[in-house]
Order: sequence, then C-alpha cells, then structure tokens
Amino acid sequence: MKKQRNMEYGLTKKVNYTFEKAIERITEELKKEGFGILTTIDVKDTLKKKIDVEFHKYIILGACNPNFAYHSLQIEELLGLLLPCNVIVFEKEDSVYVSIMNPEIMAEVTKNPAMTEVARQVKDILTRVLNNI
Repeated sequence: MKKQRNMEYGLTKKVNYTFEKAIERITEELKKEGFGILTTIDVKDTLKKKIDVEFHKYIILGACNPNFAYHSLQIEELLGLLLPCNVIVFEKEDSVYVSIMNPEIMAEVTKNPAMTEVARQVKDILTRVLNNI
C-alpha cells in the first residue's frame, strides 16, 4: 500500500499574467525577501535542443537566500543536495502557474529537528512571496 503524504511538496498559484510577466514578478518578489536567482533553466528550450521534443513554456528558477542557506548548511551540511529552492513558472492550457518548493520537505527529508524551525520561517516568507504576485 502506498504511504500517504501529509505535506504538499509545492506551493502553487495560478496567476493572471503572461508567462514572461510571471517570471518578472516572482523574481521581483523574491528579491524583496532577500532571495536571488542563481540558475535559470528553460525546460522547453532544453528539451527541444537535447531530444527534439516539443514542450510547453516551463522555467525552473534556482532561488537562494544566502542568510538562510548559510544558517541551514551549518545545521545540516548535506542540505546542499536540496538547494537552491526551486521555483517553477509554467504555461499550461492558456493559464500560467507559479510554484515554489515547500521548504518543510527539506526538514522532513533530513529528519533533523533543528531544520524544522528554519523551514517554517522560509515557508512563511515564500508563501508571502507567492501571495504577493
């Protein structure tokens, strides 16, 4: 029998922006909260170039707040395997969505109780970011 999860791994919102505007807005809101974008992966473009398939607009942004990252890595050095916090923007069926990884999943994966409070703080910030776009 499949184990039931008690936590969603992503915080998702349908937005009333174009795909490009959604990327701009989420980047702006993340910046207001001390997050920078370390990486940008254009999944549609990558899949077309690498395996010649068509895919809808889909961007993965690797977001990082250096203060939280430093603090978290001091608690759990292997946490780097789960960083940065991924944010996705994608277009599907004429709608645009923004989804942010739920940082509480990191605490759950590490099974380190010290990560629970940090993850909760980051989730509160990322929820605010998502609500503000």
